Amino acid sequence: MRARHPSAASPRQQAPGGNGARSRIARSRIARSWAGPLLVTAAGAWLRFRGLSTPRAVVFDETYYVPQAWGILHYGAEHAVSIFTDTLIPAGKTANIFTYGGVFAAHPPFGKIQIAAGEWLFGLDPFGWRVAAAAAGSASILLLARITRRMTGSGLLGCVAGLLLALDGLEFVMSRTAMLDIFVMFWVLAGFGCLVIDRDQARARLAARSPGLPAHGAGPRLGIRWWRVAAGFCLGLAVASKWNGLFFLVLFAPLCLMWDMSARRAAGFGRHVYGALVTDGLALLPSLWLTAAVAYLATWSGWFASAIGWDRNYAAAHGVRIPVISALYSLYEYHLQMLSYGLGLHSADSYASQPWTWLLLRQPVPFYYAAPQFGEQGCTRVGGCVQDVLAVGTPAIWWAGLAALPALAVWWWLRRDWAAGAALYGVAAGWLPWFLLAARTQFSYYAVSFAPFLCLALALCIGLVLGPPGASRRRRAAGAAISGAYLLLVALNFGYLYPVLAGSPISDPAWLARMWLRSWM
Repeated sequence: MRARHPSAASPRQQAPGGNGARSRIARSRIARSWAGPLLVTAAGAWLRFRGLSTPRAVVFDETYYVPQAWGILHYGAEHAVSIFTDTLIPAGKTANIFTYGGVFAAHPPFGKIQIAAGEWLFGLDPFGWRVAAAAAGSASILLLARITRRMTGSGLLGCVAGLLLALDGLEFVMSRTAMLDIFVMFWVLAGFGCLVIDRDQARARLAARSPGLPAHGAGPRLGIRWWRVAAGFCLGLAVASKWNGLFFLVLFAPLCLMWDMSARRAAGFGRHVYGALVTDGLALLPSLWLTAAVAYLATWSGWFASAIGWDRNYAAAHGVRIPVISALYSLYEYHLQMLSYGLGLHSADSYASQPWTWLLLRQPVPFYYAAPQFGEQGCTRVGGCVQDVLAVGTPAIWWAGLAALPALAVWWWLRRDWAAGAALYGVAAGWLPWFLLAARTQFSYYAVSFAPFLCLALALCIGLVLGPPGASRRRRAAGAAISGAYLLLVALNFGYLYPVLAGSPISDPAWLARMWLRSWM
């Protein structure tokens, strides 16, 4: 695996000749670097937007987020709605669905704001409330492809990573459902991409400023690192979509420190730990966490301005009427209630699962199930059909991850490959914190937040299978055959499960054939 991005070379090195020739070659290189990721993204987007209105019903937790988004759109905050909303809005009856006052929401508003944007553009119908999720899921494919290319220097591996995410059943289902987790995944991935760019730029700036500085020192101060600020902004929006984004915001800070230590050590500075922790480290938390806090608070602006926001007047009712302080105090009280609800969720649920089972796909969550008769909901079978939406990852991806993650850990231990370490770290940041909350009711679809990092890990393993550029032709051919066969298996696996991922009406025997484990039913 190559760690250096090919764009690190200067145009003068890349293309001998005049400025015009260098410019044309540079434009050609840029076009080629984008062509593959865009093609993979287009295929993934077509899958996600195709039949997006199916099922024409409020699916699983859409029952909360669809009307809450509609309330934010009209009142600035979540508004109470009729108990019959789930049957009214799929039938097109969107008038007079609000009842009275604000309603408690267990999650921050930004994920619902994004859903509301689709409802504003396309109306309160299945396409309108799902289009933002489909856009986020599709854009994530492009992000992952470009991030992987930057990390490895390989456009091929970038396309492989994007293709794996495009063909993952869990990411696919979450991209077609108006829930919050897909937005967490998107903004986490965007924040990670900003940190990868910051890493590259920091190393280049260190290399440029190092000459003449004493080797026994800590190295130069790099000043404001705007890509790190951008990462904080993105991660703040992840937290504002759902609080599990906080796992990544907190745990990506140590990752930045490790990258900075490595960069200063590679630049030859003896006090690289001090340089990472103090010389530049003092600005890390303000640029990352303070920016995230500002972004997070900004997403509550509708609640601040609303008259019906839950607990909006709590401070005034308790004698605190100081401008700004009163609003923040009310928000603080609201957050205490949200925290109490989130940590105290211990209700029995037959679809709940423990995080150590998520990669095994033992207990996926059925988002929707119906048995339409002939002529109903696209059913063309005289004996009736089954229509199912199962939030399950593609087994060829997730079960392969059971082998890929340990293999990549061994590779990182032997070679200290930073890309391998970053992929493993991303999976761990999104997965392991749930182990500490084992007593809380949890669901396997939470794993979508680290699905891109699992796909990145698999792509890196495929890079190892392909072999280094200097390997023999036979070695490269064997690696290409094995990798191609695996990707074909992933595509066939996804295609086979597609009917129970997309809610397509199929026969009962066809549905049973796709229930690979009893727990899937």
